[in-house]
Amino acid sequence: MQLIPNNLIGFFDDPLKMLSSVFDDTSLLLLISCVLGLLFIASFIGRMLERQTDDRVNVAVVRAFNHRIRAWWLMIAILVVGFVTGPTCTVVLFGLISFWALREFITMTPTRRSDHRALFWSFFIITPLQFVMVGLEKYGLYSTIIPVYASLLIPARIAVSNDQKQFLERSAKIQLALLICVYALSFAPATLYLDLSNSHNADVRPEGLLFFFVLITQLNDIFQYGWGKLLGDRRVIAPNINARRSWEGFIGGAATTTLVGALLHSVTPFEYWQAALLSLIVAIMGFFGGMVMSAIKRDRGVSDFGTLVQGHAGVLDRIDSMCFAAPIFYHVARAILEHSDKVAG
Repeated sequence: MQLIPNNLIGFFDDPLKMLSSVFDDTSLLLLISCVLGLLFIASFIGRMLERQTDDRVNVAVVRAFNHRIRAWWLMIAILVVGFVTGPTCTVVLFGLISFWALREFITMTPTRRSDHRALFWSFFIITPLQFVMVGLEKYGLYSTIIPVYASLLIPARIAVSNDQKQFLERSAKIQLALLICVYALSFAPATLYLDLSNSHNADVRPEGLLFFFVLITQLNDIFQYGWGKLLGDRRVIAPNINARRSWEGFIGGAATTTLVGALLHSVTPFEYWQAALLSLIVAIMGFFGGMVMSAIKRDRGVSDFGTLVQGHAGVLDRIDSMCFAAPIFYHVARAILEHSDKVAG
């Protein structure tokens, strides 16, 4: 019995071979090239707008635009590095992002000395273990470690610290942080281990599915913001939570995301309608993710979760949609693939 999966043997044995195999997928290579080209153009436009002294240029909008472009560059760089070095490295990189997001979430509110042991377990035991189980393809474990075992361990550990003040709030905060920042996000790299052999388009690589998910998630944020601005944000959904989230932006963005997802189905193992369905799910869950994280920030009286780079919003501000969309995307995709496997069998 092999205890160590093949993907953990020879971690960096042949990066060039891995890169070549990824780029054998013409559709994926073309999509990555288009995204990089658009990012270069957007970066150039952002630089030009920054140099404008015309009063008609909204400085805040330009700054937000450039921040978003930098976030895209960071995410694309992480994906490309992961693709070159293999799925294990991709899992590690997502693990590091998850660790940083968890840190931002926890540091947003004060903690008590009696929480430190529970936090130590959260950061240095539970978080790494979650992503190790993803890399080992132990679905039965990484799907239950946090929602079952950690959810019981955290309040138990805080209880034995002999500090009853705000016990429920302190326990719930750590549990929610683990659920959103670690558990939910870990399902993004878990898509690399889905069995695509009997899918509609079995020639595509798992990296294409992950790239599709990340791209659709980020595009959905842009589409919802753009439609909201274009149609005027007249019907704001929850003004006390986020005054920029309107029904016009949500519906227009979700429809556009669904259409784009269908058009990009060639980089996925799905038919066009299946890719459209998954894109719609991403749009809806991404919207919920943004709303929930906005509610948390409003409750705590902050505008951003943290500052990964000077002048840049926190990493959790950039992946909130992804955190909420990843587990639903993974499980629906898995269900479609399992159905295809049964049909093929």
